[in-house]
Amino acid sequence: MHPRFLAAFATLPEPLQHAIRPILSSAEFSARISADEAAILKKQCGYNDSELAFALLPLAAACAQAALSDFKVGAIARGASGTLWFGANMEFSGTTMQQTVHAEQSAVTHAWLRGERALEAITVNYTPCGHCRQFMNELNSGTALTIELPGRAAATLGDYLPDSFGPRDLNITTLLMDNVDHGIAIRGDALEQAALAAANSSHAPYSQAWSGVALETTDGTIFAGRYAENAAFNPTLPPLQGALNLLNLAGYAAADISRAVLAEAPEAKLSQQSATAATLSALGCTDFSAIPLINS
Repeated sequence: MHPRFLAAFATLPEPLQHAIRPILSSAEFSARISADEAAILKKQCGYNDSELAFALLPLAAACAQAALSDFKVGAIARGASGTLWFGANMEFSGTTMQQTVHAEQSAVTHAWLRGERALEAITVNYTPCGHCRQFMNELNSGTALTIELPGRAAATLGDYLPDSFGPRDLNITTLLMDNVDHGIAIRGDALEQAALAAANSSHAPYSQAWSGVALETTDGTIFAGRYAENAAFNPTLPPLQGALNLLNLAGYAAADISRAVLAEAPEAKLSQQSATAATLSALGCTDFSAIPLINS
């Protein structure tokens, strides 16, 4: 079991401790509970979907990197597949506030980057801020997404975001988590290919500035993040944050990054390059390069 889970694990109800220990102790655990594992946990502990998600929140919050606020937020996204995706807030010393990843963004992006195609519910240990409500409004589940908070009746995103503004107001038909292929040629070494593949399925319907970032760790593991734009612009999540989110949830640290690649179109309306380079430099990664997108 990763050391970060030990304190949270000790607070779990004893039946859940017994049931989940083999999952947490697996070398393959990367902050997600498969649909089959969730079914076993529910059966052994007598939980329904909501009860299991609430019970797992301390483990999700244990993944938080709250260097600035010391305020740890955990989120659990339940996919249409039945998989439970952990999320936690991430903050980075030496960078701007805009680089922060909120727990709800973390859980959503975790699911999206790992191939989930729709979400049914988000369970959070604190009320979602306006930034996160707007971010979630970009999803293909829309305002029907269920939001679950401790001590409150389940509600929808529409309840938390009345009179919302989102992609549908701008006639955007391809939504966050929809399957897309921008026709980008995949080439280069493994890390470059990962960055290009991420850009190829990124969500940028407002700028068409497709981009992806891939990070390689000292042990050769690769984590790739895609750009995720938002109709309100500011809740947009850069591709580096997506990659850092996966890296953190898998139990790695920023110090483990040995090389990074950004893939984007040089002529795009906006560029991720300067912000990506600055953030990586603050995190101690100096081996950074950018490669252009080419249509296949």
